[in-house]
Amino acid sequence: MSRESRKFHVPDELANLYDFANTLDLRKFVHHGVRHEQAEELATPSALGAWMRERGLGEHGPPPSQKQFENALRLRQSIRDYLRCDPAERPRKQGVIDTLNKAMEPFSLRVAGLGKAGMKLVAAQSGTTPGLSAIVAELYDGAVNGSLNRLKMCAAEECQRVFYDRSKPATRRWCQSTLCGNREKTRTYRERYKAHASSDG
Repeated sequence: MSRESRKFHVPDELANLYDFANTLDLRKFVHHGVRHEQAEELATPSALGAWMRERGLGEHGPPPSQKQFENALRLRQSIRDYLRCDPAERPRKQGVIDTLNKAMEPFSLRVAGLGKAGMKLVAAQSGTTPGLSAIVAELYDGAVNGSLNRLKMCAAEECQRVFYDRSKPATRRWCQSTLCGNREKTRTYRERYKAHASSDG
């Protein structure tokens, strides 16, 4: 688990998926007078390799190839597009599902028996591409046990951060209500006030 996933109490079984989706940081809001700088953690194949090694997902050795790198970025974008959808709507977003299925094809999995621990999905091979297969396995496991429905993308356009919804009804729309939620509510209020003032004029 990363410091970020621990901070927001993301379950261990979804931590790599959460971190992977958030390697692309599109936040562009101003907080306490400071504009958040957007960032890309996976800017190069070497950066991808380092990110994977930090999480025990890749073996020591040469960095991912350009093809593996492109596959990883395609997987990340398809996961983000899927998590952007409301959980109740995800099964009906066939175009999003088709794109995700295509992006997952390079990351093969197999079932492994673990004795008393039962069975689980693991990478079918060793190396960089299979290292990312662990993320695909988390995606599958989360879909099966329902925890994936709590992994969402913040509805604020200037945020788009993936977060884990720990609320009891699992109905949160923003990563943090005190930040993105308040900005969205304030913007909506101002737009309604402006529209009302224009109609009165």
